[in-house]
Amino acid sequence: MSKLGSIGARLYRGEVGYDFIGKRKIWYGISILITITALVGLAVRGLNFGIEFSGGAVFSTPKTSVSSAEAQHTAESAAPGHQAMVQKLGNGTLRIQISGLDTKQSLPVQEQIAKDLKVPVDNVNTQLVGPSWGEQIADKAWLGLGIFMVLVVLYLAVAFEWRMALAALIALIHDLTITVGVYALVGFEVTPGTVIGLLTILGYSLYDTVVVFDSLKEASKDITKQTRFTYSEIANRSINGTLVRSINTTVVALLPVAGLLFVGGGVLGAGMLNDISLALFVGLAAGAYSSIFIATPLVADLKEREPQMKALAKRVRAKRAAAEAKEASRAEAVDDPQDDPEDGASVVGPRPQPDARNRGRGRPSGKRR
Repeated sequence: MSKLGSIGARLYRGEVGYDFIGKRKIWYGISILITITALVGLAVRGLNFGIEFSGGAVFSTPKTSVSSAEAQHTAESAAPGHQAMVQKLGNGTLRIQISGLDTKQSLPVQEQIAKDLKVPVDNVNTQLVGPSWGEQIADKAWLGLGIFMVLVVLYLAVAFEWRMALAALIALIHDLTITVGVYALVGFEVTPGTVIGLLTILGYSLYDTVVVFDSLKEASKDITKQTRFTYSEIANRSINGTLVRSINTTVVALLPVAGLLFVGGGVLGAGMLNDISLALFVGLAAGAYSSIFIATPLVADLKEREPQMKALAKRVRAKRAAAEAKEASRAEAVDDPQDDPEDGASVVGPRPQPDARNRGRGRPSGKRR
């Protein structure tokens, strides 16, 4: 831990660092590749919407020893052409949901489930969900997302500048696209819990980005009055200065979410935990990535187009070229061989003078005896 703290201090002071900005084209290429993969998965596989969005029926059974696979086979046999999803709850009961069923179609399914479980029909609870309710949830989610984006852009434009607001917006879209694409590729069901998770990651995605932007804003004050660093180099120092902090906060946030996803969802089989935790896990990881590799390099690209930043970069290059030329001439002067007097070369220099104490000795003093 002390070694990590030492590395963080050296990164903050600029003693060590990685050239994130200089290799930004690599990160752009990786992000484009991941985004294209997510969009292809979304177009080919699509999203697996739950009954809250598509409509259908949910059957809740009493405690039973029937396995989930047997209950799924029973439900799909009673409702040909429909796919059933079965969850074994902690108290031994079953939750069976079938999309696209109406009231008339749900009755034989309820009777068949009760028959196979050998329980009265009344003990199998049936809930019908209409697709209009899911449409209302989707519309409100889109509305909330739009309002959030507008407020974020306005705030960042006022608190920082419009280039940072634009870069943060692109990073947010990048994170949302990747998260939705992962849902399509994995095939997890999209439920209201998924919507909650997607809206939650927006704030987490912006956290690291704002931290880097704040450091960059502070470091770039009066930047045109110096000739040591360009804007891109200062942006790179800001990323390195906050790198350990970003890693620490991301790891601390991911650990409990990973527990929900892999332990709660994978081991315990809690479906709602899967919906929320997958969105949080992917969104947090994508947000940490985009704040370092997408948002700040985009700001540097936009700023370097300004005439003032171009002039600054030119002055920095000229100063470094002059310093390199001076150092090279100094090295040549040191490496040049001196003439050796033993090789017969005459030595040019001042003639040796007699010592001051011996000067005038042996001469008449001019005094009378």
